Amino acid sequence: MKLEEFVYDLPERLIAQTPVEPRDASRLLVLNRADGSLAHRHFYDLPEYLNPGDVLVLNRTKVLPARLWGRRTKAGGGLVEVLLVQQVDLHCWKALVRPGKKARPGTWLEFAPGKLAAEVQEVVEEGMRLLRFEHSGNFMEILDELGSMPLPPYIHEKLADPSRYQCVYAKDPGSAAAPTAGLHFTPELLQCIQDKGVQVAEVLLNVGLGTFRPVKVENIEEHQMHAEYYEVKPETAELINNCRRQGGRVVSVGTTSTRTLETVSTEDGVVQPGSGWTRKFIYPGYHYKAVDALVTNFHLPGSTLMMLVSAFATREQIMQAYQTAVAEEYRFFSFGDAMLIL
Repeated sequence: MKLEEFVYDLPERLIAQTPVEPRDASRLLVLNRADGSLAHRHFYDLPEYLNPGDVLVLNRTKVLPARLWGRRTKAGGGLVEVLLVQQVDLHCWKALVRPGKKARPGTWLEFAPGKLAAEVQEVVEEGMRLLRFEHSGNFMEILDELGSMPLPPYIHEKLADPSRYQCVYAKDPGSAAAPTAGLHFTPELLQCIQDKGVQVAEVLLNVGLGTFRPVKVENIEEHQMHAEYYEVKPETAELINNCRRQGGRVVSVGTTSTRTLETVSTEDGVVQPGSGWTRKFIYPGYHYKAVDALVTNFHLPGSTLMMLVSAFATREQIMQAYQTAVAEEYRFFSFGDAMLIL
């Protein structure tokens, strides 16, 4: 398939710069795959589309305050910006460093005198650097103090409350970006869903920047995904498998939960517990094994996320839904509105 088949026109004014309040007041475009029909609702209406016995699957990852500013200790002592992308071991991280040309192996970067510094170890894939950190105290606590939330580049407004780029159920720090479909949930909405007899399960996928990087090949089958770490606990797998045996649906919240479930599922749809690294790339022609319904945001034109949702419905249904969303002036991307695909 060609990249151009997943491109659509989006006016810049529809790219959401700030989140709505409350979280579940965002709009919800409901796509029925059986007949292609669309319904215009709000996210707080989601429980109406869920049935007792269904399982709602959430990604419990938490976004790190992964953007740091510092200085080179030598070579003029110029300013540097670092974005932590992936932890390699206790002290080392893969990171984007700007300006990259000045971050040669052996260069030391200082973020807070006597508290946090890093040495550039090597240049790794796509211009990233491997950094080895030295710190005084707990690294994550220092990161909370010195770092800031790594908002996507299309968001130009300053985020007044950093917690709005975290899901209310986020637990395990490790992501460079939020699993944004989950940003619409409130504790009250989750309780309403559970009161209806829907069980909630959690998986983990630490979102890396590779998920959002543009596809640069004309033939999409040639695209290579970056590896992202996932975990599915035995009790989660058992809950999901019991749900499907009893005729319930697995409702996946976000493309990250979806890729995790499809990574660990057998051909006959049995979810197996485990952990590891996934490069799962889903595009039209893929047969879904573990997911029956999908909650998702509106994605960038030509992105792997557009391809994933186009595989869950059809490309034609998704492109029609996006055209409708543009015409109805839905809000797009991370702080935008949501879709439910049934």
